[in-house]
Amino acid sequence: MAGLPKLEYCTYADYCGWRDDQRREIIDGVPYNMTGPSRQHADISKKLLVEFELFLRGKPCVVYSAPFDVRLPRGNEADDEIATVIQPDLLVVCDEKKLDDRGCRGAPDLIIEILSPSTAARDCIQKRSLYERHGVREFWTFDPANRIVTVYLLGANKAFGKPEIYGDTDKINVTIVEGLEIKLDEVFPPEPAALLVVKEAPASFD
Repeated sequence: MAGLPKLEYCTYADYCGWRDDQRREIIDGVPYNMTGPSRQHADISKKLLVEFELFLRGKPCVVYSAPFDVRLPRGNEADDEIATVIQPDLLVVCDEKKLDDRGCRGAPDLIIEILSPSTAARDCIQKRSLYERHGVREFWTFDPANRIVTVYLLGANKAFGKPEIYGDTDKINVTIVEGLEIKLDEVFPPEPAALLVVKEAPASFD
């Protein structure tokens, strides 16, 4: 991968040592470059951040948006030995003991990923499995192209249940925070107006 040292297995210590400006994540020791967000992606992230920030003000839970490092240890290993460091688009943490000057160590309570063509497969498959394994209580994927949101909730068996699918005019009640409702028609950008096709009348020959 361009710009990365040739390491078979990367850790948070390696991550902190990279000096270029490229944003990256490490999942189970494998580094991934992150592409810059599109305008649509940025608009959705901004609107969600405002909704969560206003509601959570004065409450125990806090919301952060990328770039914000989340370290996911497998056990009690030191930070430098952690092999998974991710930057979710949006996350909510309700346990302040997980927060420090480096970001968050341990699973956030809620994670939202906004899909793009280059990251959709990783977000929907690899990260979904990762978040389930580490005990993220609620995981959303925003799909701007198809204007749908998929919500996974962690069950008592420590596995995600059947996902709930929401369209762009639906409302989502945030499970981890009682009373917070997200109106998707206020988050997704307006759909472009349909192009008008003007049909000319057939010519007449008198």
